Amino acid sequence: MPELYNKEGLKARFDNWEKQLNGEKSSDFHSFRKESFDSYLKVGTPSRKNEEYKYTGLDKVIEKNFTEDDWNRSVEISDQAVKDRIIQDLDAYSIFFINGILNKELSHWDELSKEINLMTVKEAFEANEKDCIENFGKHATPESDPFTAINDSLTNEGIYINIKKGQILSKPVMIYYLNYTEEGGVITHPHNLFVFGENSQGEVIEKFDTIGENHSLSNIVSEIVVNRSAVVKYYKIQSEHNGNVHVGNTQVWQDERSNFTSTTLSFGGMMVRNNLNITLDASHCEANMYGLSLLKDNHHVDHHTTVDHRKPHADSNELYKGVFDDKSTGVFNGKIFVRQDAQKTNAFQSNRNVLLSEDATINTKPQLEIWADDVKCSHGATTGQIDPEQLFYLRSRGMDKQSARALLLYAFAMDIVEHIGNEQVRNYLENLISERLHKNF
Repeated sequence: MPELYNKEGLKARFDNWEKQLNGEKSSDFHSFRKESFDSYLKVGTPSRKNEEYKYTGLDKVIEKNFTEDDWNRSVEISDQAVKDRIIQDLDAYSIFFINGILNKELSHWDELSKEINLMTVKEAFEANEKDCIENFGKHATPESDPFTAINDSLTNEGIYINIKKGQILSKPVMIYYLNYTEEGGVITHPHNLFVFGENSQGEVIEKFDTIGENHSLSNIVSEIVVNRSAVVKYYKIQSEHNGNVHVGNTQVWQDERSNFTSTTLSFGGMMVRNNLNITLDASHCEANMYGLSLLKDNHHVDHHTTVDHRKPHADSNELYKGVFDDKSTGVFNGKIFVRQDAQKTNAFQSNRNVLLSEDATINTKPQLEIWADDVKCSHGATTGQIDPEQLFYLRSRGMDKQSARALLLYAFAMDIVEHIGNEQVRNYLENLISERLHKNF
């Protein structure tokens, strides 16, 4: 049998899938998938020989831990299992993917549909939705990353959200991805598109969890289009266990005077890769990117970010932090491009890390590539341990060592969490981080 995630294995999977499609093979949606697969065949699954995946060898991990039987495992999940993973008291429109399959019954599908234009991506293609056809796969392109090409080739699930011009969402859109692995491994490939119209405002939250002890692989793509003067807040909460592999590609495109803020929080996983790419394609727009990794055991998280300044008078600000214990490993690779036309650009990037054990590792590489001459740009990275003087100060005031250390790490993490404007989400994360620091670190 060919390996699962090399060219031969995926071609066998794709060919077998096409045999089951009947008349759908002629649809625009499948034509897109076919073109994406042809793009994947040119490059194949990345290995450590690929510079962008030098520290994250996903190909070997997938080959070792997943089989053909893990694709699209449909299951029923208990109400209690769902309740245990949701953010309590959060007033939001909830959407659920169970093992990568959209569950409309669990979701607030009908309620959200009354407020915005909401469809599955497949339904949007069938309805010839202009904004979907013009944007789906046009920002997170198959050429941008091999795992995006794989997602585009094999996706059959995903949602299309269109917030109308001038509309302010009354509640956040909360998307839960629950992989239920009690009955075996799970592989999923959702692909979503969020289009925010001119002068619109809204929040999108994506949360990833695994239930069960078997392995799961999430290969997800989210495209976010932020039109003129729109304001968007996007949060990603990734909290999975030792058997999880997570590859996320989030691609953002911004128009004139738009404002986009992203906060990514990673709390675990066997191997996690978060790609966040933002294109500032007009003047007077602003992008803010914040990230936090809180890892122990043998967990591995790789944050790759790109900010592409293409036009003048635009700002970007980026701060990623990491706390690593035991044998955990982290990667931060942040790139800022300032194109020749992007004069008067302000771009700031910083990566700060704390290592709590001699076996923990962080590989950090902040980068600037500037072709314009009238800009203000800076980048930097720091890696160290807890300040012994601060620890001594707290212990001299009566705190035990574990509590003092947890308090210092909590303050370190709050620099990221404080940027979350939603009070319920912020409170949830503050409690989660405090609990983890006191129990596990």
